[in-house]
Amino acid sequence: MVIQASEIDIAPLIDHTLLSPTATPAQVEQWCSEADQYNFAAVCLHPVNVRQAVELLHGKQPKVCTVIGFPYGATTAAVKLYEAQDAVENGATELDVVINIGWLKAGELDAVHREMAEICDATGQTVKAILETALLTDAEKRLAAELCMSAGVAFLKTNTGLYTGATVADVRLLKEVTKDRVEIKASGGIRTAEQALELVMAGATRLGTSNGPKIIHQREHLTVGLE
Repeated sequence: MVIQASEIDIAPLIDHTLLSPTATPAQVEQWCSEADQYNFAAVCLHPVNVRQAVELLHGKQPKVCTVIGFPYGATTAAVKLYEAQDAVENGATELDVVINIGWLKAGELDAVHREMAEICDATGQTVKAILETALLTDAEKRLAAELCMSAGVAFLKTNTGLYTGATVADVRLLKEVTKDRVEIKASGGIRTAEQALELVMAGATRLGTSNGPKIIHQREHLTVGLE
């Protein structure tokens, strides 16, 4: 079945993201309120903000997501595991984990797989592997995807947003590799409803963006030309 752009409801696909180093408790409260108001999938926050978000969203639909090993993925496996477990103890139910990109490029594939598998097994929560596709060749993207799927992740996520943002080409590549075995989160530089729709039509099932409310308002007034 072919899904038309006009049929896509973007709001339930958005991880409302607040990962600025200057994020304040007041902003966390605002992001949680907006996530509830717009029926977003989740808020995605720094680990230090998880407990506050869990309290604010208690009994509400949006999930609380946090980032692990963010943004470089270069902390030790033990530190990442502890950070993930601590986040879950504080109430996070989704973990966006940056893979060790240096290991991947050096061919230390068992280490990449083991690190992600340990986090998946130890937490029992939804793990999204951040591949940082902006720094990878297409062959490395495919390899990273296969390793992370084998490790048990629920999502492959394109980018942290630190470098180039999500692209339709990368989402299509991941869609081809995954064959719908896991979901795909497009993240980084998503600022417009047009971008969001293009990424979803390419295969993204979740969108990481700090521009959720603006995108929803644009979507309401968008003359769709993507069918």
